[in-house]
Amino acid sequence: MNDLPADPIGAAWLARRFDVLPVGRMPVLSQIGGRRATAVEDGFRLETHQEAMRPSSEPAAHLQFHLRHEVPHLEFLARLFARSGPVFVQAWVDTEPTGQYARRAAFLYEWLTGDALQVPARLGGNYVDAIDDAKLVAASPAQVDKVQRWRVNDNLPGTRWFCPTVVKTDAVLRAAELDVRALFGALASEFGEDLLMRAAAWMTLRESRASFAIEGEADQDSRVQRFADVMARRTGQDGPPLTNETLAELQREILGDRTTLVHFGVRQSPVFVGERVRYEEVVHYVAPMPADVAPMLEGLRIFLHRTQGQSPVMRSAVAAFGFVYIHPLADGNGRVHRFLVNDTLRRDGVVPDPVILPVSAVITDDAGERRSYDRVLDRVSRPLMETVRELVAFEATLTTYPDGVASNFAFNGAEVAGPVWRYPDLGPHVVYLSDVIGRTLTEQMREESRYLRSHARARAGLKEVVEMPDHQADRVLRSIEQNRGVLSNVLANEMPVLKTPGVWDGIVEAVTLAFSDGEPADAAVVERYRPERTAGR
Repeated sequence: MNDLPADPIGAAWLARRFDVLPVGRMPVLSQIGGRRATAVEDGFRLETHQEAMRPSSEPAAHLQFHLRHEVPHLEFLARLFARSGPVFVQAWVDTEPTGQYARRAAFLYEWLTGDALQVPARLGGNYVDAIDDAKLVAASPAQVDKVQRWRVNDNLPGTRWFCPTVVKTDAVLRAAELDVRALFGALASEFGEDLLMRAAAWMTLRESRASFAIEGEADQDSRVQRFADVMARRTGQDGPPLTNETLAELQREILGDRTTLVHFGVRQSPVFVGERVRYEEVVHYVAPMPADVAPMLEGLRIFLHRTQGQSPVMRSAVAAFGFVYIHPLADGNGRVHRFLVNDTLRRDGVVPDPVILPVSAVITDDAGERRSYDRVLDRVSRPLMETVRELVAFEATLTTYPDGVASNFAFNGAEVAGPVWRYPDLGPHVVYLSDVIGRTLTEQMREESRYLRSHARARAGLKEVVEMPDHQADRVLRSIEQNRGVLSNVLANEMPVLKTPGVWDGIVEAVTLAFSDGEPADAAVVERYRPERTAGR
């Protein structure tokens, strides 16, 4: 929740005047003080202006200050207009029918509320953008619509049903500039396109396995392989999976035939994210109401359409995290959420087919990284739940919904939660995902590529000592790793030639040299082998 300054102006003044605050923190708050100053905390700014900047004590004057000097906050404006009604905006545009800020305010009022104002007969002036694209991610120039009614360029990136906001802080701008194509190109230059393509199948399986680990689900080979197959076949194919038909098909392929669901596609039942502790449900996030899901998904699709040509990292973050906050499915949301990262990067042409970036593997690397993932999800869910927790209930009886889901979950806070669901601030999510993608390309994929190169060298070196088929060579390499360089009785009986004096020592030396990138190393280097990597090769 926002803490209002002592002598507020702009949005903070409006918040106090109309007794309305957004759930999400406003990126800029302003006040009057003795000297001009800017204080920044975690990307949020408190601006102190001198007395000469104080607007008159009229709502229109402070709304103009907000639109001109602060960062327009859609969630706050939606709540403000719902509380204030149309009177002050109508009076403002009637008084200043050619004023750019009055016309912007009138446009935003209609866009956010769905209610119409009266257009003044003398309305005029040059076309002006609805939002400042220097402050917020806006629609790409080719996608901007001219709204003759208010002489406003509608450059909002989404729809009134779903329009994520991405504030262009310094951190967000740096994150959005991550050059995924260049990082992948550097890998290709170092290891070769052929080796990276050979790594693609492992990357896909690694991403699938890590995705299940994020959800805390059992690592069942059939489920992991099924999701890996879906990613390999569907990433970047056709259109984004954001319609009921495409989601139903994707969900059916991900979950398989053995599921309790009787309806695939957009859910028709309420849903929450939580856990059971001591036989009681703990709710971490309440998802939008079933009737709102389809238009919200359409808003996300429009966002991806209207931001074409902009940062692929930003677009993939909004696609993935926007989807998970909408939570449109009864089951499988987490997997589709992480699928959308690769799907968007592939569509934007920065990751070639068939490569899958194992971003989930970075998330699951250690407990700290997993906590960072949970924290970025909490940026939206925690303040929402702090506001609406008392409106969550579990009824005594179950209700069976049209999609066949039976639940006793009830939520009476849709009106309160609506603006949060529709206009989430996803700037922190762009920063987070940019870091994960960067680490995936510079750590995970480099490690895997280095392993594959060393594995090929080890196999070739082994065959210089003893000729054998590839599958037997991999069996030997796996045994070296598992037994720390000691010849096992099982392997010796299986391949008697290994007991010939000097043969086993020669193999171990060749393998050790291969996995030290050609430099001499002690036998401990073979510990870099991992059974999961050699299995199935």
